Amino acid sequence: MSFIKSRKKVVVSALASSLSVIATSAIAQEESVQQLPTIHAQAHATKKDSLKVDESANSKFVAPLLDTPKSVSVISKKLIEDTKVATLADALRTVPGITLGAGEGGNPNGDRPFIRGYNSESSMYIDGVRNSTSQNREMFAVEQVEVTKGSASAMGGAGTSGGSINMISKVAKKGDFLEGSVAGGTDNYQRITLDGNKNFGNGIAARVAVMGHHNNKAGQGDDASEYKRAGIAPSISFGLDTPTRATLSYYYLKTDDTPDSGVPYQYDVVKKATVGKPVDVKQGIYYGWLDRDFQKQENQAGTIKLEHDLTDNITISNTAVYNKSKNNYLWTQPDDSQGNIVNGEVWRRLNTNLTSTDSFTDQLALTGKFNTGAFTHKFNVGAEYAKQDSDRGGNLVTDPNTSVIGGSGTNNACSLVNSNGWCTDLNSPNSRDPWLGKITANPNVMNITSTTQSIYALDNIEITPQWLLDLGVRWDKFETEMNYKKDNGSGTSAVKAGTHYSSDNDFFNYQAGVTFKPVENGSIYASFATSANPVGVDAGDGSEGISVPGRNTTDEQARTINNLKPEEVKTYEIGTKWDVFGDKLNLTAAIFRTEKENTRALDTDGFTRNIGETRVDGIELGANGNLTEKWAISVGYTYLDSEIVDAGFVKNTDGSYSASPTNGNQVQNVAKNSATLWTTYQVLPQLTIGAGALGMDKVYGDAANTKFVPGYVRYDAMARYDVNKQVNVQLNVNNLSDKRYFTKAYASHYATEAEGRNAVLSLNFKY
Repeated sequence: MSFIKSRKKVVVSALASSLSVIATSAIAQEESVQQLPTIHAQAHATKKDSLKVDESANSKFVAPLLDTPKSVSVISKKLIEDTKVATLADALRTVPGITLGAGEGGNPNGDRPFIRGYNSESSMYIDGVRNSTSQNREMFAVEQVEVTKGSASAMGGAGTSGGSINMISKVAKKGDFLEGSVAGGTDNYQRITLDGNKNFGNGIAARVAVMGHHNNKAGQGDDASEYKRAGIAPSISFGLDTPTRATLSYYYLKTDDTPDSGVPYQYDVVKKATVGKPVDVKQGIYYGWLDRDFQKQENQAGTIKLEHDLTDNITISNTAVYNKSKNNYLWTQPDDSQGNIVNGEVWRRLNTNLTSTDSFTDQLALTGKFNTGAFTHKFNVGAEYAKQDSDRGGNLVTDPNTSVIGGSGTNNACSLVNSNGWCTDLNSPNSRDPWLGKITANPNVMNITSTTQSIYALDNIEITPQWLLDLGVRWDKFETEMNYKKDNGSGTSAVKAGTHYSSDNDFFNYQAGVTFKPVENGSIYASFATSANPVGVDAGDGSEGISVPGRNTTDEQARTINNLKPEEVKTYEIGTKWDVFGDKLNLTAAIFRTEKENTRALDTDGFTRNIGETRVDGIELGANGNLTEKWAISVGYTYLDSEIVDAGFVKNTDGSYSASPTNGNQVQNVAKNSATLWTTYQVLPQLTIGAGALGMDKVYGDAANTKFVPGYVRYDAMARYDVNKQVNVQLNVNNLSDKRYFTKAYASHYATEAEGRNAVLSLNFKY
């Protein structure tokens, strides 16, 4: 531990010295050039409460979005307020090209978005700092959400294969205000949020956001899923409008849920495997076990951000974040591919995990503008140190009368004389079956630690007012270690206490783009960017962790997997962006290709190697802003043509190997076509109405393309009446037609059903 701390100190000190040299050079140079206006990175919209956002709140976007050669979708504050989305998962459904994945086996269960076909579970950020722990994220303390699409490791580091998601926090700022909402609705929906900011003068301001929430899953009734959570996010800022500023903030969220167990796929009795789409049962069915199932999460984050303006155009900043996350669950995975559903029964196989994660990140950055001759540079150079430490375990479950329980059970497990509730009826499950077993926490089975040290440089160069060059480079040193503290498993899948695995890589990533601006309000660009996806990028707190020996995996094979090189990803993109209608509406279009090379796949010697490849070609269209003063719109469409180019080999029954039969298939968790629409119209000075639609093609859960969820279109509506300038009443009705559809496709056993029709009435106020 002392070694890591001392090395961190040396690295950061050296990098700080380098930044100081850069700053000194820039200051000296600036004395001989024209003074440029001061830049402070902040969320900025063309118009207050607009669906159109012109500038990212992430300082690594050194130019306005119009001049950035990359696709970026912003879920604005107005869109969040209009749709009343309460979770990040719901907010992301307003962005085309994103699908949501189900929790894999015993891996931690939380937000798992796929951007342009690639897992982005570990590519989540809060105010530009990685927040990759597995959790179900809330929106009460989020100002807006920015989705960067395409490879982005030059900006964000490891991962970011298909893009990244950055949540902008609500922190103290100038001004006095108090706003909030009290809401109630169908399915026992109850929610209250408050957000207050106080300016004390002398550059000091404080802010606090609080939330309490409860609801049952729409369409399931009272004896099914239930979601309860509470949170608080206070912050205080010093030195506002002065050269030296500081912000201290804290975030706390606690959840106590009874999660939905999903619906099993159909079963082929000949192939003895799950196939096709989910079984045809009544909408809102629930196979969970209320006396047994639970998910409890607790997430805390403390942040200290310091900024100092070295000159009018150069700012040095340091952001230090400490996160502590706990995720403890035990919930039902319906069936287990044993063929019970053909006999009208479902085996309540359990999924469990108990993970506790601590992480620390320190970012040092130098940002601003300077001139070199006729060229203007907008830049961000910096260094980062991060360490994430995860203790993983689970819950041990015993039952007094059933011989085989939990896990995958036994063949035809539902034929047991007395299943004690472990089996339930396919069409009429009883969630109130008494639980006769015992649950014992089994924490700290293994520890996974990841350490990252990085340096980066980003520069947007204005060659002429019409031509811009965007460049970026980043070097990361990424180390992951896994240590088993206890024996885990049994038989051929057992792992003994003391087993140790590690992975150690360093890698460079790049981005380069050129932008041509034929007019001030339009741009045409071409760009290239890379990403690197190392083994253990999530430090074990997710589905991208370091390899654990499986039932047929030898220790040598596991070590081979963990020593593999990072998967390499490249994105090529050509696009255009235009501000029209007096800069009130932004139009975007892009054509792109993302290639993941040297993916991990089985070789002909039985070892996993970097030999695979996947590819996604796509088109994206978007429009955000106002068509008229009264008519606002946010619309997007994405087409993704995905292909598993090379999935390696499969082992045949005779011991030989042949090319994987999945070659040429559609990549799992990718919708070929997806579209979103949200629009509002002010029909009267006090009355605004809105309507929305979400549409998506079918999504395969597995690489073999044998399990899928059908495509769907969902419709929503909203009406808001302004009682006065400070108070309004808003009604949101979601899934108007009560469409039955599925949001997640698990690779093996089940799919997650979406909520049915629901309505929420809220009283909103702003003072």
